Amino acid sequence: MTKVVLLLSSFVILFVAGGMIFSLVEGAIPAFKSFGLDFIWTNNWNPTEGKEDYGALPFIAGTIITSVAALIISLPLSFSVSLFLGEYYRGTKIAKVLGTMVDLLAGIPSIVYGLWGFYVLRPVLIDMGLPNQGFGIFTASIILAIMIIPYATSLSNEIITMVPNELKEAAYSLGATRSEVIFSVIVPSARSGIIAGYILSFGRALGETMAVTMLIGNANIVPEGFFGTGNTMASVIANQFGEADGLKLSSLIAIGLLLFLLTGIINTIGKFIIKRMG
Repeated sequence: MTKVVLLLSSFVILFVAGGMIFSLVEGAIPAFKSFGLDFIWTNNWNPTEGKEDYGALPFIAGTIITSVAALIISLPLSFSVSLFLGEYYRGTKIAKVLGTMVDLLAGIPSIVYGLWGFYVLRPVLIDMGLPNQGFGIFTASIILAIMIIPYATSLSNEIITMVPNELKEAAYSLGATRSEVIFSVIVPSARSGIIAGYILSFGRALGETMAVTMLIGNANIVPEGFFGTGNTMASVIANQFGEADGLKLSSLIAIGLLLFLLTGIINTIGKFIIKRMG
């Protein structure tokens, strides 16, 4: 009976995934029929009736730029906190309190991060002289970085604490310093898990919607620099899907399909890296 339940559960997952792919492909076909593969690297977005012309390049560029920037910003912070929790203050009260706070931050809805960015971060950046009234790629990237730090920190911390004490004690017995133990023993032993955490965090950044929508500026253009406005694949769908029909609706679905494929490619690359470094 248990095997039957497990088998049925597996088929349900496959059925749902297959249904998602089928519906996305079916909905995207009119857009690709009209624009061909040029849809992927064209930067036009003209919804005027009779002159409709759509391309996904602005949103692909906005998605990649904000996600990569967020990952770069979050790397030193999340890695430092994970070492603090998993090695330097492991088992202490302060580590437990901070670890609980990290878990709470990971569960905060993205709309809350967006509101905080809009009413707190944006005015600060305006006072610092940020152009475009505080909206743009830079602001969205900072919020994305703040959002993915708890995910990367929590996963990295779990992996770091799983490194066998015997390895660390052996290094200490040979006269290694704590920093040498960290970078010669702990990090090499935990690197696959740490990389996996950052890949998962990057995946969340790719598909994030509401927080980015509130801060990126929602301009259907390829971003003109790191401080320019733009749009991501998820944010343009969130903004325009409700009122779209016909070719525009198909183009938005095609963007969703491309986002699905992009996420799949990132995950595949991540698994390859983990397998090679594991």
